[in-house]
Amino acid sequence: MKAESGSSAMFVQCQGCRKTLFATEFLASHKVCGTCGHHHRLTWRERVDATFDADTFCESASTLVSHDPLNFPEYAPKYGQAQAKTGSMDSVTIGTARLEGLPVSVAVSDFHFMGGSMGSVAGEKVTLALEEAANARIPAIVFCASGGARMQEGILSLMQMAKTTAAVERCQEAGVPFIAVFTDPTMAGVLASYASVADVILSEPRALVGFAGQRVAKQAGVHKAPKDFQSAEFAMRSGMIDRIVPRKDLRPTLATLCRTLGGRLLHGAAHG
Repeated sequence: MKAESGSSAMFVQCQGCRKTLFATEFLASHKVCGTCGHHHRLTWRERVDATFDADTFCESASTLVSHDPLNFPEYAPKYGQAQAKTGSMDSVTIGTARLEGLPVSVAVSDFHFMGGSMGSVAGEKVTLALEEAANARIPAIVFCASGGARMQEGILSLMQMAKTTAAVERCQEAGVPFIAVFTDPTMAGVLASYASVADVILSEPRALVGFAGQRVAKQAGVHKAPKDFQSAEFAMRSGMIDRIVPRKDLRPTLATLCRTLGGRLLHGAAHG
């Protein structure tokens, strides 16, 4: 998304079709192009505002930060720059909210923070959100937007794959639904861990979904992939995604799923 020169308050340029759009209409549609349907990336706050009941999101674990466990070169300043740019402490924000009156546990990944990469803090937050769902016996909804594990934290980042997947098991044991929503992009270590073992997997249209990037795939000898390889549409045809849902329909779709899968547990929580 790019503002038109000299009129940034009035117009934006679609990243998909390059058409010039009225900023007010663009924002009213939650950053979906009315011409080509391209779904632009949202910040975590925009995602919360677009999905959940107004003024019901209560953030938790907001002070967790990485302390550069490996003293990786230039990690600390980049981490600080990402915090200053986004106003967030790390790439994932968690909390509880209401969805059409129903209580849910929420985790939202923000690609604007170091590509949504999953380090120790992001993994801990996703784990806490899933554990909150299991303990409170309410649905868990996780919005994925990540390029994968955070290389600056090495094996500590990769450990989050097992940690978050174990938290999904606790939701299953408690009998609470876990719904994952793939947004652009959902890649690598995130896709290969908690994102792919949800009870229901939704995706926004044309989201990039895959393990290795296209350059890595070519290096591995993948030269005859379908044109829409590593797209949400390809993943759905392959049986990996349950349904592709446009952004305007996500809120009612998620609410219906929570009511259907939550059953009597959710009814009790909503009126408790």
